[in-house]
Amino acid sequence: MAIRALSTAASGMTTLQSNIDIIANNLANVNTTGYKRQRGEFQDLLYQQLIQPGFAAASPDSVNPTGIQVGHGVKLVGTNRVFEQGALNNTGRELDWAVDGQGFFQVLLADGQTIGYTRDGSFHRDVQGNIVTSQGLRLRDQLQVPEEVINVSISQTGLVQGLDPTNPNAPVAIGQITLARFSNPAGLRSIGDNLFVTTPAAGQGGAPVEEANPGSGGLGVTRDRFLEASNVEVVQELVEMITTQRAFEINATSIRTADEMLQTVNNLRR
Repeated sequence: MAIRALSTAASGMTTLQSNIDIIANNLANVNTTGYKRQRGEFQDLLYQQLIQPGFAAASPDSVNPTGIQVGHGVKLVGTNRVFEQGALNNTGRELDWAVDGQGFFQVLLADGQTIGYTRDGSFHRDVQGNIVTSQGLRLRDQLQVPEEVINVSISQTGLVQGLDPTNPNAPVAIGQITLARFSNPAGLRSIGDNLFVTTPAAGQGGAPVEEANPGSGGLGVTRDRFLEASNVEVVQELVEMITTQRAFEINATSIRTADEMLQTVNNLRR
């Protein structure tokens, strides 16, 4: 039993170390625009069936109600990303847009064909007037702001407009933003830079379940001069970190206890 305890406790320490890595990444991104926190998901390992439940017991008229099943530890099976809405902060900055509700902004990645999805609405105007991300990636909607246009804004339905100082009473239409929504956003693959790419696990073979103007169907609305903050709750993460650390120490104690038991058995020969 002591030898089994060594490997069982070791699996616990390894898994808890991975959980600390997940928590540390959440805390590191507490100020990352649009970041969605991750949560580790765990399962127990194979059980050794010494006596299976339901088999005949000592009496022929009864069965063993529980049996004897000895587990072999724990494993990390997934990191679930929690897509809860983050707080919306009013920045007052032009081209800061937030999605209030479900949906992702769509951008073209470096190859010009692959679509990336993001909740980070901190956009900029490049030298050609294109609306781009902080990495210079263009929106899929291909919005371009004329050089003379100022005060670019977005409506709740995604209509992007600006003002021409020479004719301030007539808004200049720049284009329309569309959002994408997935039935299982946790199935998206994170590639860094606040970007996700689709996978078959996101639902419908990887295609968005809805792709339309903000505010339509199940999509959220867009907020002008707002950014969505990270949904990481620092206090919750710190409590989870303390709990994980204590569990790690308990597993380490199990290893020391098993070692002491083996040492005691070894000393019986003397």
